[in-house]
Amino acid sequence: MHPLPPLLHNHPGRIADEVRTLAARLAESYGRVVIGYADCGTYGALDEVCRDLGVERLPGLHCYDVYAGASRLERFFDEQPGTYLLTDFLVRSFARTVVQEMGLDRHPELREAYFGNYTRVVWLAQSPDDELHVLAEQAAATIGLPLTVVETGDQGLERALAALVTGA
Repeated sequence: MHPLPPLLHNHPGRIADEVRTLAARLAESYGRVVIGYADCGTYGALDEVCRDLGVERLPGLHCYDVYAGASRLERFFDEQPGTYLLTDFLVRSFARTVVQEMGLDRHPELREAYFGNYTRVVWLAQSPDDELHVLAEQAAATIGLPLTVVETGDQGLERALAALVTGA
């Protein structure tokens, strides 16, 4: 496994180029390379990289699809279109990846501009524990929204990775 910086998700326009560079480099040393990203906001640019390099990626529009399933997410958004999603990673890193990176720590007045149209936070909890629950509550409170916890586990990711690695 060769990770890319997680903060690329704050700049999805950069993901495809970063993946292209890393995958091309790895292809020189490995017989097969697969991409552990869903589309992640690249609007098809990552699929173009995959086609160009002859590699496959995780299915879905984003990791939320992988964890919760696309149809389940569709129901969340049908029920409440203003749903903001968190994964365990985002819960753990919320202060850095959202608050600091989006400038909310320096400009709290931006909260309304960023989150004014959201109505709830849904934490797709892969490995929930007391510490993560507290952090999820803090994240939701920081942006002024109620928290809903949906336990997803890692099974969706495990299945998607297994299919990707085995070529099934």
